[in-house]
Amino acid sequence: MCEKVFQIVPTVQNYAWGKIGLNSKVAELISNAYPEIEIDKSQTYAELWMGTHPNGPSVIKNTGELLKSYISKNPELLTTDIAAKYGDLPFLFKVLSIRKALSIQAHPDKKLAEYLFQNFPDKYKDDNHKPEMAIALTPFEGLCGFRPLENIKNNIQKYPEIIDAIGKEIVDEFMDITKDTQSKNVLDIERNKNALKNLYRSLMEQNHTIIKTQLDKLISRISKIDPNPPKGTLDEVLIRIEKQYPGDVGIFSIFLLNFVSLKPGEGLYLAANEPHAYVSGDCIECMAASDNVVRAGLTPKFKDVETLVDMLTYTCKSADNQIVSGSSYLNSTSTVLYNPPIEEFSILCTTLSSDGIKSETFEGVKGPSIILTTEGKGRIIYNEKIFDTCAGSVFFVGANTSITLETSSNKTIFYRAYSELSKIQSFDNINENE
Repeated sequence: MCEKVFQIVPTVQNYAWGKIGLNSKVAELISNAYPEIEIDKSQTYAELWMGTHPNGPSVIKNTGELLKSYISKNPELLTTDIAAKYGDLPFLFKVLSIRKALSIQAHPDKKLAEYLFQNFPDKYKDDNHKPEMAIALTPFEGLCGFRPLENIKNNIQKYPEIIDAIGKEIVDEFMDITKDTQSKNVLDIERNKNALKNLYRSLMEQNHTIIKTQLDKLISRISKIDPNPPKGTLDEVLIRIEKQYPGDVGIFSIFLLNFVSLKPGEGLYLAANEPHAYVSGDCIECMAASDNVVRAGLTPKFKDVETLVDMLTYTCKSADNQIVSGSSYLNSTSTVLYNPPIEEFSILCTTLSSDGIKSETFEGVKGPSIILTTEGKGRIIYNEKIFDTCAGSVFFVGANTSITLETSSNKTIFYRAYSELSKIQSFDNINENE
């Protein structure tokens, strides 16, 4: 009989864009719950990985055994169906702490991931897609999806440097083709998408000297107009990210992509083949278990511009349409569900307090889950066993396992990533105890 609930030790990733020392939510959480892991105040702490991915595998705290190994010996922790389909945990759960903007990127769908892995295994390390969701823990900024066409056209007219960066002939063609941005006609929509694709390709493939010259002119001009623009405005974001990546073509993508500001609890769902870049802040992130990234800007890493330009959908939506808010979970007043349209994962956020709802009981979800406490102290109660938790504690919960979450401080927040093949996002029963 295997253990169904147990604490695991996550893996820290020290990427260069991460926040430094205890300014990082990653470092704050890990140092609080796992004091044996020493924090270097001068080191970057970018990501906390919770799962079985080989680039950052979690281990069982009491035994040191790899979580992946324990699951493989006890497939009932996944359910028979999930074990047969995936053979492993279907998702990777993370915390991100971002000091410096991440790359302009997109994640391939399953078909493209298989092609890239088969033909370029040195660049793309697995054949899985990587849909993902980010939920803000602190005020969070990102670029996500293409702006509405009218917004893009207004930016081109307001910032003439982008015309020279792209090429006037291509810009004129784009402006002419996209005269009707409100048409519902399928042919018109496709024509507009192709025009935007040609525009973006011309920008991303432009000669670096031309890009640098136009960026220098742009930053010089807008800095003279307003040396200290308000935070979050287009000019401020351009100036800020250009300081991080001087001369990078990705700066011009900011004119074309939505800039999104999230409050804690708000999220972004990033489907396959959609451009995005996280800019700043701390977030929960969950994704299908893959590390496939196609990059094209704001990075010193390998850039695959051709693949990125060809793979994007060129769907245009407003910034508001990119933001996801959780919904009440089975009429619970303390648990919120974030439910992306994929089977690999969903996320629950449970908030308990000493002067409100103190505990919540969940019947077993039909798949594996990982629970992270992000604030306060609490308990996970299973089969008369009590596991104490604090901010940073990470626990694995096997499939079909009934648990109770309980607060032991003024306020406790639990984030829970889980997988159910049925995509019926419910447990059989929830009991709330005042």
